[in-house]
Amino acid sequence: MPKDKTSFKLIANNKKAYHDYFIEDKYEAGISLFGTEIKSLRMGKCSIKESYIRIENGEVFIVGMHISPYEKGNIFNKDPLRTRKLLLHRQEIRKLGGKITEKGYTLVPLQVYLKGSLCKVEIGLAKGKKLYDKRQDIAKKDMKREAEREFKVRNL
Repeated sequence: MPKDKTSFKLIANNKKAYHDYFIEDKYEAGISLFGTEIKSLRMGKCSIKESYIRIENGEVFIVGMHISPYEKGNIFNKDPLRTRKLLLHRQEIRKLGGKITEKGYTLVPLQVYLKGSLCKVEIGLAKGKKLYDKRQDIAKKDMKREAEREFKVRNL
């Protein structure tokens, strides 16, 4: 039976990116991987907390993405922290390259997920937050949590 192309399985999520940056635009990119890496990803062994994205010579790379070695991979396993190429259309790469040359913009990975049989990365075009912006976000989150708590107490 053919697999459903719309199936979605989240592997890794970068919550810290939403705390540290304003995400202005999102892109979906494929990753160039080896066989044992995709097997490890299917088992959910991936971390993008310390990773970032860089553009060099018209190509996009993700640096610092940790994919744990596959247990049964022996000699075929690659370095868990190696730089991996991301697959985007040329016009998207040019557009992103123009944006990150502006002051304050950067590219951060937001999610790694399986879409059908393919592994994808969601990239965010981000602008750094100042300390007072982070404090405002925390205050809003606390107010929302408090309101939900009061609502829950009233409806019991």
